[in-house]
Amino acid sequence: MAHRRRGVGVGRAGAAVYEKKAQELKATSLASAMETVEKLEVKLAEFAKTHKHAIQHDPAFRAKFLDMCAPLGVDPLSAEKGFWGSMLGIGEFYHELSVKVAEVCLASRSRNGGIIRVSEVKDILTQRGTKFKFADSKSKSSYSEEDLITSVKKLSKLGSGFRTIKVGRVILIVSVPEELDDDHMQILNLAEDDGYGPYGMVTIEDMSRALGWDNERSNRAFELLLGKGMVWLDVHRGEKKYWFPR
Repeated sequence: MAHRRRGVGVGRAGAAVYEKKAQELKATSLASAMETVEKLEVKLAEFAKTHKHAIQHDPAFRAKFLDMCAPLGVDPLSAEKGFWGSMLGIGEFYHELSVKVAEVCLASRSRNGGIIRVSEVKDILTQRGTKFKFADSKSKSSYSEEDLITSVKKLSKLGSGFRTIKVGRVILIVSVPEELDDDHMQILNLAEDDGYGPYGMVTIEDMSRALGWDNERSNRAFELLLGKGMVWLDVHRGEKKYWFPR
């Protein structure tokens, strides 16, 4: 006896209803989320107006403000014109700062091979008396190492090869386009560790003892660093010592 299949039409219709309802809920949720973001952006703008002076002249406050902007997709750095640019001038500030950072990095490249500490760049700019003034401000604005790191991010968007890397507890600015792989980073970390000898110096023996590398791997890793002037080779009584310029 043949059995009739029941509920197939109803099942399909039900699925269509559920799908339609799901799409409606999704659209409602999206609209609600967009409305929330818009409200937050308005609040952010009001906050920026109220605390404009602190944002412009207090590096720590400025960093916190940029952290607030990120989740909302607001980027005052790229807005040199328009609302954020005209109100805060942060984009212009970081543009000028990035130019000065690039000048220091390029001028010192023959000495350090294109790797320099953020703290050293700040010291050089401070010694030069480099200061920046927002367009609508009468006083100069101070800047922090965090500001320098942010300015390097602005440079990196231009495809200039500028970027920051963290080696141990130190932040370095790299101003050469070559990518440093994991082996190069391990060498830099070892050079930062004065437990294996003078600060900034490593030997093949250090790498064998600390990293378990054979001579071939160590020499291969040093080949790029030597070729680009990122490290200097000193041979003393037959022993090769690799120094990272400071």
